[in-house]
Amino acid sequence: MYTLKGELKVINDVQQISDSFKKREFVVVDASGQYAQTILFQAVQDRCDLLNNFKVGDNVEVTFFLRGREWTNPKDGAVRFFNSLDAWKIEPLGSATGTPASADNAETFVAEGDDDLPF
Repeated sequence: MYTLKGELKVINDVQQISDSFKKREFVVVDASGQYAQTILFQAVQDRCDLLNNFKVGDNVEVTFFLRGREWTNPKDGAVRFFNSLDAWKIEPLGSATGTPASADNAETFVAEGDDDLPF
């Protein structure tokens, strides 16, 4: 799991992708570095409700999983790779002030625990 602190920029409506799958995308701006980073996350299934108590401009800490997958186009056999950031938990950090929510934390993108990534 990873965490990122920043300001909510966009909260989209829930998308019903199929009868058994729904997702909700949202954007967090991480302004802790020299250049602000605009990061797209998704909440899936019952996690879509995590965003109900937040509004654009709120400072939050998002705990998430980094997911990757391979897809082969059935028409031409081309292989593509996709990544997604799946939100697990969202916590408030206080009101938006125009400054990074993590000004006292030089590194806001932190790996937690051991993982099986080769790098």
